[in-house]
Amino acid sequence: MKSKRLLLIVGVAVMALGLSACSGSPELSAPGVTLTVDPAGGPQQVSSGVQLLLLLTVLSLAPSILILATSFTRIIIVLSLLRNAIGTPQIPPNQIIIGLSMLLTFFIMSPVYNQVNQDALQPYLNNEIDQATALDRAAEPIREFMFRQTREKDLLLFIELNGQERPQTLDEIPTVVLMPAFVISELRTAFIMGFAIYVPFLVIDLVISSILLSMGMMMLPPSLISLPFKILLFVMVDGWYLIANSLAKSFF
Repeated sequence: MKSKRLLLIVGVAVMALGLSACSGSPELSAPGVTLTVDPAGGPQQVSSGVQLLLLLTVLSLAPSILILATSFTRIIIVLSLLRNAIGTPQIPPNQIIIGLSMLLTFFIMSPVYNQVNQDALQPYLNNEIDQATALDRAAEPIREFMFRQTREKDLLLFIELNGQERPQTLDEIPTVVLMPAFVISELRTAFIMGFAIYVPFLVIDLVISSILLSMGMMMLPPSLISLPFKILLFVMVDGWYLIANSLAKSFF
């Protein structure tokens, strides 16, 4: 039951953010959609059809929005760089890396989803607010999260590319500008963390290579000898604990 509620909250949040980015009509209806074919359609029926088409378009983009508007981007890149730094490009498998990234994403984003549930979803389900208000309230916590992780330099870049004047408040920045700025900020942060992860493993590779050269064993691949030492180092320092701890704290 809790998993179904979480998926519903995430769906509402993603839909709100997608509609905000697409600048679509806020009058879309998700629950209880009924499709009818009526050849004598009036303007109101045509408008409802367009709204339904826009709704389906937003839902088809939901996975991309979920990946690019949450902590998933940073986590998946850091874990992938960690795997390459150790020298095991296939271990852990991609399914494990993606699954762990999703679990950490839901854990890190849980305060945001709880706020969406409290401020938008539950009042809407209780008929206390209309759909447009619910979508606006659902987008606010996600935008606030992205603003905290986005550099001002990146925001100004896309504001200038969009041909807008410099806004006075954060509320004046549209979601279509915020999202790409957030993504490139996350990429920068992820590569900085990846560089810090690479350094100790690079030192091990250099030491092993120097030892093999001094012994005249130039035909022996250094990675074959350094791999067990890198795995041992990662286990000795409790690497998975450090990585999960660093990733989680980097968002707070």
